[in-house]
Amino acid sequence: MDVGNWSQITEFIILGFPHLQGVQVYLFLLLLLIYLTTILGNLLIFLVVCLDSRLHIPMYHFVSTLSLLELGYTATTIPKMLSNLLSEKKTISFSGCLLQIYFFHSLGATECYLLTAMAYDRYLAICQPLHYPTLLTPALCAKIAAGCWLGGLAGPVAEISLVSHLPFCGPNCIQHIFCDFPPVLSLACTDTSINVLVDFVINSCKILATFLLILSSYVPIIHTVLRVPSAAGKRKAFSTCSSHLTVVLIFYGSILFMYVRLKKTYSLDYDRALAVVYSVLTPFLNPFIYSLRNKEIKEAVRRQLKRAGILK
Repeated sequence: MDVGNWSQITEFIILGFPHLQGVQVYLFLLLLLIYLTTILGNLLIFLVVCLDSRLHIPMYHFVSTLSLLELGYTATTIPKMLSNLLSEKKTISFSGCLLQIYFFHSLGATECYLLTAMAYDRYLAICQPLHYPTLLTPALCAKIAAGCWLGGLAGPVAEISLVSHLPFCGPNCIQHIFCDFPPVLSLACTDTSINVLVDFVINSCKILATFLLILSSYVPIIHTVLRVPSAAGKRKAFSTCSSHLTVVLIFYGSILFMYVRLKKTYSLDYDRALAVVYSVLTPFLNPFIYSLRNKEIKEAVRRQLKRAGILK
């Protein structure tokens, strides 16, 4: 491998949505509105859970951690996307591109682990309610959350290391809305089959394993809920995990099709659309899913607004 060729490419051009050049300003305004709403919504949930003592239980500890995670997750891609929508020079440095890939994938992995931990929390709460307070203590919740973060941050190190040693000596236009492994690998001036295989194996293990663990948690949950005698009891029991299940289906529904595949079998526009779902829409919808569908969070928001003098 000729490492000298690697130095010929010092920056990449992110093409984004080339077919929508005439509406860039409108896309910018729409994305800016979505981003600001995402920040305010997730920040509101995080602060409310921290400030309201009634929400200091494992489920909301994980919800607040997820909200904090979404703030970092969107910050890795959306600000650069906003900048590119208004800039004629849609470039990013080679090191900046690798950093974006690293943080995007590490925080995405952290979300996979955190959603799995939340499924375990719902399993204990519904299937073993009497032992729930003793099994899932605040100290254990903190350790689980820390483990999710550490596991996520360590996840993409091998993939990033392999990509950083590839020679890039030809085209530098990334056919995507942000830097990611598949479009960057397609620009390398050498065979990347090992990189593709490593990327596939790591993503398959990480995404499929956590998704199957979540599904395995919901099998006994559904079985327990169906055994509740009254319809009202069934609704109350399932409402405690419906928000989490909705987020799981949206998030995993897109990343499974995007990353768990060996060959590029879909169009570039298809990949870009999926990327919008898991990088923009999922973090945007999370605050609405957890607040509008959750009576306790809505009441906690009202209490904090009254305490601040905003509501009477």
